[in-house]
Amino acid sequence: MRLASIVRRVVLPCLVLIGVATPAASPPGAQPATLAPHQRLLREIYQELIEINTTDSVGDNTKAAETMARRLVAAGFPAADVQVLAPAPRKGNLVARLHGSGGRRPLLLLAHLDVVEANREDWSIDPFTLLERDGYFYGRGTSDDKAMAAVFVTNLIRFKQEGFVPDRDIIVALTADEEGGGHNGVAWLLANHRALIDAELALNEGAGGSIKNGVYLSNNIQASEKIVQGYRLEVKNPGGHSSLPVKDNAISHLAAGLVRLGEFDFPVRLDDVNRTFFERTAAIARGTLADDMRAIAGGSRDPAVVARLAGAGPVFNARLRTTCVATRLEGGHANNALPQTARAVVNCRVLPGESEDEVRRTLIGALASDKITVTPMNRFFPSPASPLTPDVMRAVESVTAAMWPGVPVIPSMSTGATDSRFLRTAGIAAYGTSGMFGDIDDVRMHGRDERLLVRSLYEGQEYLYRVTKALTSR
Repeated sequence: MRLASIVRRVVLPCLVLIGVATPAASPPGAQPATLAPHQRLLREIYQELIEINTTDSVGDNTKAAETMARRLVAAGFPAADVQVLAPAPRKGNLVARLHGSGGRRPLLLLAHLDVVEANREDWSIDPFTLLERDGYFYGRGTSDDKAMAAVFVTNLIRFKQEGFVPDRDIIVALTADEEGGGHNGVAWLLANHRALIDAELALNEGAGGSIKNGVYLSNNIQASEKIVQGYRLEVKNPGGHSSLPVKDNAISHLAAGLVRLGEFDFPVRLDDVNRTFFERTAAIARGTLADDMRAIAGGSRDPAVVARLAGAGPVFNARLRTTCVATRLEGGHANNALPQTARAVVNCRVLPGESEDEVRRTLIGALASDKITVTPMNRFFPSPASPLTPDVMRAVESVTAAMWPGVPVIPSMSTGATDSRFLRTAGIAAYGTSGMFGDIDDVRMHGRDERLLVRSLYEGQEYLYRVTKALTSR
């Protein structure tokens, strides 16, 4: 999951750090003493996936997809309903379908098989051997995202064994290229095999549960994500000898513009997702912070309220507005010459619903210099927010209340990116939710010794089983 993996379990860390009233939730329970048959199957499939290297450099996603396909066929799925589709060697995607009564359009369960690089010398253990130790599963992909992949395959087999007939088809898609941008995965499937994964809605990664000091804080559901847009800023100048300086200096013009940009804030704009985020987070916050959240959610744009809330932590500021920040800088060509060129890269994270043209015009206005040209570096890829529909929210909230009484469900917007952006753009409402809780002070996705609580794997399995049933039964 790229940047989204860094924030997936940290919707509330700033709350905790500055003082939040934690909900009256049951403390995390121990892992199952004895595994049920479906849990044992999950454990086997999870280990299979972790121990297949699916990195971009040397890994083989096709092998992982084919391994899962064999599991499904052995469980009784017709071969025609289990397909491995590969746009390139080692980039195989699995698409499997459990047929329902056809009363509604399908539900898509999406997870990615590929993982980020993991060098053995950087880890204290072998990253591609599943290790269970001290209540954790260790290995590359244990949390991002092979836990969900294993759960979806196992639950599909469980539905088949139980004879469950959903009122809509259930599609499982395990994809090859999320960490590389999705172009050999979801984007390729949508472009070349849309009928196989076309659905009314989808469940994907993007949000999990948050634990602090052993207490379950919240179960989060990702319903939108910001859009990444980069800009190249450039100032050109005739230059000259440094012994004869002039005020018309390319570096000075660019630097002054970047200072103005650093002091600038885009306007506050809340859609339904972020409005609900602040409303529900206010319920477990306290003091001025809770009051400011309620005020912002209620429509207040009082500068003092906005400043306090934005200053409470970058996780809040990023949910209030589009952001643009300078990330790279270069200029000049010689130590004894006036610069002929100065360049910078500005990385923007755009709220759903805002246009590239609008962002670019605002950026130019913030720089306030006709010397600086502003050029887009990538194609703008708009991705609307998924609606917080009663059916989806009821399913997530009812299962959460049954499994973790008192733990609130909080909708969120990812400031990074997941494959859900492709689905939303294609008209498929996508929601990130796993029911897998993790400590907000121990985020290891993409990092050394990645791990997942053992109990969280089995809790996530049961949670996704129940939510899937709720979304496919009437």
